[in-house]
Amino acid sequence: MASKGAPSRKKSKGYYSKKGGMTKKGVAKYRKDNPGSKLKTAVTTKPSKLKKGSKAAKRRKSFCARMSGVKGPMKDSKGRPTRKALALRKWNC
Repeated sequence: MASKGAPSRKKSKGYYSKKGGMTKKGVAKYRKDNPGSKLKTAVTTKPSKLKKGSKAAKRRKSFCARMSGVKGPMKDSKGRPTRKALALRKWNC
């Protein structure tokens, strides 16, 4: 029996962005596979362009607060940014 950990490279082709996070295609597939899910794509709008107190601004602030506290390196052993670093950059944290 296979574990439900990280998806294999072949299965996840096109669902995850190399710049961090899931693509629209990936979110659509997740919502199809998990009915009732409220997963959304990243808030990539610059903080200065977001209206203060808007839903998007609150989602971004919440994500940044949670993800910034996650333990782990920002770069791997080869000096490349980790998935954590890419996600934080994409969300403008």
